Amino acid sequence: MLKSITQSGLRFLWISMIVLILDQWTKIAVRDSMNLYQSIQVLPFFNLTYVHNYGAAFSFLSDAGGWQRWFFTGIAVVVSIVIFWWLKQSPKSQKLLPVAFSFILGGAVGNVYDRIAYGYVIDFLDFYAGQWHWPAFNIADSAIFIGAGLLIIDMFINKDTQEQKPADTATNGVKND
Repeated sequence: MLKSITQSGLRFLWISMIVLILDQWTKIAVRDSMNLYQSIQVLPFFNLTYVHNYGAAFSFLSDAGGWQRWFFTGIAVVVSIVIFWWLKQSPKSQKLLPVAFSFILGGAVGNVYDRIAYGYVIDFLDFYAGQWHWPAFNIADSAIFIGAGLLIIDMFINKDTQEQKPADTATNGVKND
């Protein structure tokens, strides 16, 4: 088992664990020290604002009546299982891609925990410019964003290795000797 971990993308699961621990620790700290909707200005463009998100990104479907809790939980659980399986299958030679998926996995599990435990996701990072506020988010959302960014970077860095070129395009792959 240990060899399987060290020889696959599972060797980066520590990233997922750090994301999950930081995410839950910060959410507990906010929940235990702030009132719902309380906002504390930290910088001229950043507040800590405690909110509950019953939907998905940008509060999508937040007022859908409750079914969205299990819908989004189910999607995140399936995606997490697929990512875990992919990490197990990925070769040791791959580095950036499993790191990206490890960030996404940690974030997904952090938000799934909230949905199962509370019925909503705890958000508290509130960035704004003047009266325009970006929707509040959390550490898990940030990790998912970082993972997605790393996936895009990997796509460009490893573009040449991902493209499969036919043996002879002029003859549709048929060799004429």
